[in-house]
Amino acid sequence: MNEVLVGAAKAEVDKKGFLDLELDPELDLFAEIERLKKQKNAIVLAHYYQEPDIQDVADYIGDSLGLAQKAEATNADMIVFAGVHFMAETAKILNPTKKVVIPDLLAGCSLSDSCPPPLFEQFKKQYPDHLVISYINCSAGIKALSDIICTSSNAQKIVESLPPEQKIIFAPDKNLGAYINKVTGRNMVLWNGACMVHEIFSVEKITKLKMRHSNAKVIAHPECEEPVLRLADFIGSTTQLLKYSMTDSSNEYIVATETGILHQMMKSSPQKTFIPAPPNNSCACNDCPHMKRNTLEKIYLCMEYETPEIMMDEELRLAAKKPIDKMLELSAQFGL
Repeated sequence: MNEVLVGAAKAEVDKKGFLDLELDPELDLFAEIERLKKQKNAIVLAHYYQEPDIQDVADYIGDSLGLAQKAEATNADMIVFAGVHFMAETAKILNPTKKVVIPDLLAGCSLSDSCPPPLFEQFKKQYPDHLVISYINCSAGIKALSDIICTSSNAQKIVESLPPEQKIIFAPDKNLGAYINKVTGRNMVLWNGACMVHEIFSVEKITKLKMRHSNAKVIAHPECEEPVLRLADFIGSTTQLLKYSMTDSSNEYIVATETGILHQMMKSSPQKTFIPAPPNNSCACNDCPHMKRNTLEKIYLCMEYETPEIMMDEELRLAAKKPIDKMLELSAQFGL
C-alpha cells in the first residue's frame, strides 16, 4: 500500500483504488471541494438520492436521464460521480477520454445486481424476435446486450415510439416494466429484477399514514410495486415527482421513493410538508445503502487523489454506448 500525505489529509490507496482516510476535523470540505473543482477542471454530478451535503456541493443534481445528458455535454476534464457504480460507468461510456471517479467503488445497485449479463444473454436468446429495452439502472454488460436504454422519465415515450406489433423484452426492473405495460397497453416480456428500496414500502402503513394526513397526496416512483402505485395520486420519475410537488396545489405529500429527494423538495417548497413513505419493517430501508456509501469526505478524497477511477474495455464501451445514444436521440426528439 502506498501512503500519501497531502496537507491535513492522510490517505492510503490500495491497489483497488480504495481510500482509507484520516482527515483533520477542522478541514472545510465545502471550500476544499470548490478549490479542487477549479484546480482540476472537475465537475461533481450527484443523484437526488445522495445525502444533503453532497447535493449542496454538486454542480448538477438530477435523475438518471438528466445525469446522462449532463455527462455527455460536460467540458470538464474530470467527472466526479456521486451516485452508484452503473451511473459512473454511464459517464465513462459517454466520455472515454475524461477521467471519471466515484467516491466509493462499492456503491453498487441491487437492481443492477439482479440482472447478471450471462444470465440475461441466455434469457434474451429465448426471444430472438424481441427488441431489448433496458432501464439505465443496469451494468455496462446489460447495456451492451440492449437495443435501447431508457429511464423512468422517458420509458413510456420510448415504448410508445415503437410500432405496436414490435415485440419487446424489458429489463431489469419488473415493476417499472409492469407499469409501462399498464399505461401503454403493451405486453412486454419482463426480466425478474427489482430495486430493494422501492420494493420495501408498506401498503398498510401508507394507508394508515394517509388516514392521519387526510389532505396529503401520495406520490410514487414507478419502481414501486403495483399495490403501492394503486395508492398513488401521481406516479413519476424522481425529477417528475420533484416538479409535481413544486407545481401541485397540495401542501402535504407522502413520498414513496428514496428519501434523498426530500432535501430538494423541501428546498424548492419550504412551505410544504413531505413525509417519507414507511417501509414494511422498522429499519431505514427507504434509504438506499449503496447511495449512502458516498460521503462528503469521500468526495473530497476522490477528487484530491483522483481515485477510484472507472476504467472500461473499449469494445464493451462502444457496444454499451449504442443503446444510450439511441435513448439520448429519442429524448431530444421528445423534448425531455
